[in-house]
Amino acid sequence: MIPLTRRLAAACVLGATVTACGTSGPAHQGPAASASASPSAARPPVLAPGPGGLTPVFEHGPRDRGKTVAFTFDADMTAAEGPRAASGEHFDNPGLIAALRELKVPATVFMTGRWADQYPAEARDLGHDPQFEVANHSWSHYAFTGDCYGLPTVGADGMRADVQRAYTSLRAAGVPHAMPYFRFPGGCYDQRALRALSGLGVTAVQWDVVSGDAFATDADAVTRQVLDGVKPGSVVIMHCTRSAAPTTERVVRSVVPELRKQGYRFVKVSELIGESGGHR
Repeated sequence: MIPLTRRLAAACVLGATVTACGTSGPAHQGPAASASASPSAARPPVLAPGPGGLTPVFEHGPRDRGKTVAFTFDADMTAAEGPRAASGEHFDNPGLIAALRELKVPATVFMTGRWADQYPAEARDLGHDPQFEVANHSWSHYAFTGDCYGLPTVGADGMRADVQRAYTSLRAAGVPHAMPYFRFPGGCYDQRALRALSGLGVTAVQWDVVSGDAFATDADAVTRQVLDGVKPGSVVIMHCTRSAAPTTERVVRSVVPELRKQGYRFVKVSELIGESGGHR
């Protein structure tokens, strides 16, 4: 859950996007593509696959197309945390969502399938609200690499199924058009993980601004970190889990007016990907 970036070799980083390096088999339409292919919804932009169809990775938008910033929120819940939720621990954060609505800030929510299973009404509400877009954060929130902040791991043979199961949970909760975007748990990935997801039609979405809200108790410190890090085209990672990120609502209420004073416009990840050359 701790938001720290794991990157591929520097040779894979190309400006506004991180293009995957390596080889894989031929692409085919997967659950992410089909989930947004309904005639009632325009298909969202995605990045072209890397060499051999390898899953592409997006980190931030263009720096030269105006002051835009995308707030993203990870709705984390691991496969093993059901008993903690049953005992009253809050992995959701209705106050944060209310604040975003009040402030009229569009946002992208990366939701685990286990979170959607636990909070189907909230998942459905977000999925039907045009202010938000709901994307995939795996079903289990288990890591796709080893040594990822203590998270349990998913084997290479289970990665694809974990992503597909998350889309199934999102649909079952009532999210009509889950986005073809995927965020690796913990931000941890390598070429093996990118190869395992090849052909699903997803763009892996990272970030360039770490808010530091995970497990934070000092909202002012998190606010400063966000304000110091944001640049045109930035993707900011925050969390939508009260128990693990209790300051996030206060941070949003402080950061949003300040960024607006600086001339920033809030957008969803899909807009930044479209500006970065994403195709539909």
